[in-house]
Amino acid sequence: MPLFDPRTLLPGVPRKEVFAWAMYDFANSGYTTVVLTAVFNAYFVAVVAQGAPWATLVWTLVLSASYLVGMLLMPALGAYADVHARKKAVLAWVTVGCVVSTALLALVGPGDLLLAAVLLIISNFCFAAGVTLNSAFLPELARAEALGKVSGWGWSIGYLGGLLALALCLAYVLHAQGRGEPATHYVPVTLLITAALFALASLVTFAGLKERAQPLPGARVSGLLRESTQRLWQTLRQIDRYRDFGWLMLCGLLYQAGLSVVVALAAIYAQQVMRFDTAQTMLLVLVVNVTAALGAFAFGYVQDAVGHRRALALTIWGWVAMVALAAGTTGTTGFWIAANIAGLCMGSSQSAGRAMVGLFAPRARLAEFYSLWNAAVWLSAILGPVTYGLVTWVTDNDHRLAMMITGLYFVAGLLVLSRVDVARGRAAAEASV
Repeated sequence: MPLFDPRTLLPGVPRKEVFAWAMYDFANSGYTTVVLTAVFNAYFVAVVAQGAPWATLVWTLVLSASYLVGMLLMPALGAYADVHARKKAVLAWVTVGCVVSTALLALVGPGDLLLAAVLLIISNFCFAAGVTLNSAFLPELARAEALGKVSGWGWSIGYLGGLLALALCLAYVLHAQGRGEPATHYVPVTLLITAALFALASLVTFAGLKERAQPLPGARVSGLLRESTQRLWQTLRQIDRYRDFGWLMLCGLLYQAGLSVVVALAAIYAQQVMRFDTAQTMLLVLVVNVTAALGAFAFGYVQDAVGHRRALALTIWGWVAMVALAAGTTGTTGFWIAANIAGLCMGSSQSAGRAMVGLFAPRARLAEFYSLWNAAVWLSAILGPVTYGLVTWVTDNDHRLAMMITGLYFVAGLLVLSRVDVARGRAAAEASV
């Protein structure tokens, strides 16, 4: 089956529009890869916080603050986008916010904790909001039976964007290290590269993606906050009606808590435990992005073939195996294997969750339901990394123990996933007005 097969798309949706939608994943993946996973997180701990014992904990707390902002603002913002049919416009606003604040992170140097924290909170909130809004277009593009495939296309193309950003940055880092330049010289340049790639690639999305939604009758800009908040609370009050979506949110909260540890702390773990330098860490993440792209693409087909719940369970079991190997290995070979297992599971588990939300979300409330899903994901991004940071703080930087505790979140997610009934959740969405 060719990529962007028209048989998987809704009537009237051209393949070039799906490509434009997927290019947003391509555009924003450099932010996750460079800022959160491979470069700036380790730079924050070692240079900005100057290697203090509390540095890892502070990094997790700053990230948590950005996700807390998202939890407070994004559900209402998503409901506003639905009410006024402005998903694309709001997506443009947060994209500009992420690009500008990422570029400004290049100004951060040793001791600039406050500046780094403020810019990271702004950039990460805008990034996460963009992921939410772009995801809300998925059910408008793909047939229900092909949501897994199309979601997988987006994630896999996204990892290619992360690969490109990281490859460009790695080339510059190796060049700078060859000239004897310190991290304070080459890390800021990697942030500028990331911001520029995000800005350029996202232009494809805004040129080709259509806003198909229509404003709801009687919607008023002046009352957007009241209307959006009322719709949000109405959904939460009716959560029993959407019980399977509620169970899915709880499952996502748990397994994404473990996943967020890997995203936010992989480079720190590699450098603090495995003694990788910056270039080695970037090479590791680059290779992992290849396996993540392959996993996201292939598993989208697996998901539509074996069922959404079973596919998600398989990926969570993969995470359990990864944590056990990463926490127990003392050699670089075992760590490389664990990292690539994480890559395969990362793309597939995120894609699977996004596709399941598309099944459970009523058509007129897509951005709202995706915002609620991402609120759960953002809460997990507070819970997981802060748990990890607290363990390292109270155990004198025992990163292995912190990684083992992370695995408990994946096990809990599997238990909750067993409560999800996909057919019942889809029926509830279709019955909603």
